[in-house]
Amino acid sequence: MRVKLTTLACTFALAACSYNPELQTQIPAVADDSSVVPAASSDDTVGDRAVEQILAQMSLERKIAQLIQPQINSFTADDMRRYRFGSYLNGGNGGPYGDEFAPASEWLKLADEMWEASTAPLPAGEPAIPTIWGTDAVHGHTNVKQATIFPHNIALGATRDADLVRRIGAATATEIEVTGIDWNFSPTVAIARDDRWGRTYESYSEQPKLVAEMGAALVEGLQGTPGEDDYLGKGRVIATAKHFFADGGTDQGVDQGDVNGDIDALKSIHVVPYPAAISAGVETIMASFNSINGIKMHGNKELLTDVLRGDLGFEGLVVGDWNAHGQIEGCTVSDCAQALLAGLDIYMVPDDWKALHANLVSQVQNGTIPMSRIDEAVTRVLRVKYHAGLLGPDAAKPSARPNAGKYDMLGSASHRAIAREAVAKSQVILKNNGVLPVKPGASILVAGANADSVAQSAGGWTLTWQGGLELTNDYFPGATSIWAGLEDAAKEAGGSAVLSEDGSYTAKPDVAIVVFGEEPYAEFVGDKKTLVFADEEGLELLKKFEAEGIPAVAIFLSGRPLWMNREINAADAFVASWLPGSEGAGIADILYGKREATGRLSFSWPATCGGAPLNGSEGALFTVGSGRSLGDTAPLAKLDETCGYLTEAKSAVWYDLGRLSTGIAASANGINLVNLRGEGGGIVARGFDYQRQEDAREVTFGPGATLSFAQQGEGEGDYRILYNLGAQPAGKVTLTVGNTPIDITPQLRLSAGKGWREMIVTEDCAPQLGNSISITSDAPMTITIARIARQDMPEGAQCSF
Repeated sequence: MRVKLTTLACTFALAACSYNPELQTQIPAVADDSSVVPAASSDDTVGDRAVEQILAQMSLERKIAQLIQPQINSFTADDMRRYRFGSYLNGGNGGPYGDEFAPASEWLKLADEMWEASTAPLPAGEPAIPTIWGTDAVHGHTNVKQATIFPHNIALGATRDADLVRRIGAATATEIEVTGIDWNFSPTVAIARDDRWGRTYESYSEQPKLVAEMGAALVEGLQGTPGEDDYLGKGRVIATAKHFFADGGTDQGVDQGDVNGDIDALKSIHVVPYPAAISAGVETIMASFNSINGIKMHGNKELLTDVLRGDLGFEGLVVGDWNAHGQIEGCTVSDCAQALLAGLDIYMVPDDWKALHANLVSQVQNGTIPMSRIDEAVTRVLRVKYHAGLLGPDAAKPSARPNAGKYDMLGSASHRAIAREAVAKSQVILKNNGVLPVKPGASILVAGANADSVAQSAGGWTLTWQGGLELTNDYFPGATSIWAGLEDAAKEAGGSAVLSEDGSYTAKPDVAIVVFGEEPYAEFVGDKKTLVFADEEGLELLKKFEAEGIPAVAIFLSGRPLWMNREINAADAFVASWLPGSEGAGIADILYGKREATGRLSFSWPATCGGAPLNGSEGALFTVGSGRSLGDTAPLAKLDETCGYLTEAKSAVWYDLGRLSTGIAASANGINLVNLRGEGGGIVARGFDYQRQEDAREVTFGPGATLSFAQQGEGEGDYRILYNLGAQPAGKVTLTVGNTPIDITPQLRLSAGKGWREMIVTEDCAPQLGNSISITSDAPMTITIARIARQDMPEGAQCSF
């Protein structure tokens, strides 16, 4: 989007200008060379001088506004005109004017409105600085209908094709530019170390070097090459490497959780992609939600400043993640000087922007935050805008930029061709008894409830944050489902194809193709306790065809490797298809032999169903680099189908459906609470509708109150507690199991606001489980409890909260 600039006209940053709404630019009223921003140049000293000139004219309130990033659902163009935010974003469920499925023209319309509000003239001496819009276009510009949906990163890692990723970046940037948006929060360069993590599919690989190569390639595709004429020019947008750092290394793969260990050892893994991204010219880096040895990254000066700025030499801006600064100890989302002091430059504060703005202004005025730190952060924001060509006299509103409004570029044939190539190159064949490639003239039966669902193939971060099967194919104009791609390929090969969700047929097919997999999810919603794939639809279909003597091909759609021994045994061919996106014909290209199968695993594939991270060959059924060519039909030995999680022991229920079981007592500081109802001992418990009327209890703690459960006689088994916590605890929360106290405050801070969660307490963290549990809160807290049970978990199960 960068525009060649001259010094013959007034810049948007110049105050002494008259405003012409028809021209959408400012014309100098008085010639003043000192106030004209120099033309954009590859010479950093020119840019530094331009930024210094703007900074010198800004008020404190306007400087703070450059550091605040609200979401479009919580502010208006009038708010932009009043505050002049430096940037703004659309959340995963956000769209223009409250419509997340709005047409592309509405996105561009809103971009113009925000631009015009941010550049409207201010009082003399105050610069009017264009705002920028950021979006999560993590596998294409997939917040917008009609856009090309590329495979998720885990699939791209399986291609090992950096040039392909570079082309995907360029196509994505062009489609973003069509809608007038400036900034992409991508690529994710996480090194996923535990596949139970709900964001594993956003990682290219468990191998740091491969992630570094692919991440740098996407940066170059989005931004162009530093020093070249196309850098941040036509068809280019600002890129973001995220999340710094170790977001993929949390204990048990818990999203936003803790990463523990020797800091140098952690850096040797999780810092690796960042020098490559920095060398590729990445303009921004996003801080991570997770903690490192107990310290939240958004407040970790040692890493955000000393390592990222000092050791790695990053000079761009550091942007926060969604309200993540509020997780720093002592902070709230509207009051957190610590994040800025640690090295954050932009607060991503979707809704509480007004209070945060006021508090930051006050904290500068009272000396809590030095003005020098504010100036440093604002300088970084302005420098990115300068690099993008947004501070010069020729800078144009979004609809006047190259590619803007060219809606036929969304999902264009050339972009879909790139996506189809990526799908084909990412398919990893793990088993083939000779059924592949499908023979010409063969009749095929395509089975599975979601074989004809683009939403299933696309996964999370597709039109909505979590994605979802409620998104019918009508939401994806121009896309090709897996079924549609197979149908076309079968006809082209002189055969026939029938779609049968339940696998029924009238004429016996030559080959059955079973499409199944994980339902769409994003982030913490996708966190798992184990690597078991519990949905048996695909397994039942494969066994049906096996019993009927029909060769079957399993097409497994997933955001990570999972324990699939049963399905692999039942199938004649098994293909890891990942989350391919909108171009299902790429799968047919491999199954019919139009392309050689070159996809190779970028993650280890588990041999067992537990949750231990693999990260290499130990414990792996298939190691990194595994994958078959179409001609590789070597037999695969029958796999062990034993999994303790499939035959879990019967649980002993303590509390369920709003009632305590016989022999179980609930009390608050010694006061009996029959069926966990009533008031006493600093506790108030009232009925709550979870799945039916009053089948759960909302429990409000007073300061220092303790809620206890005890079993008469002897009991056995680990504890499982189903709960929902709406807000972060204001004080320490202790879970006591038998005689073992456990501080669960950090875990509850992560669980807050994320819906229903489950605590699992084993001897891993409570060696003497005993026959009682209690929860003590030092400060007022409200938690909803639906179920408490004891159950023997499989060997090796870990505590989680």
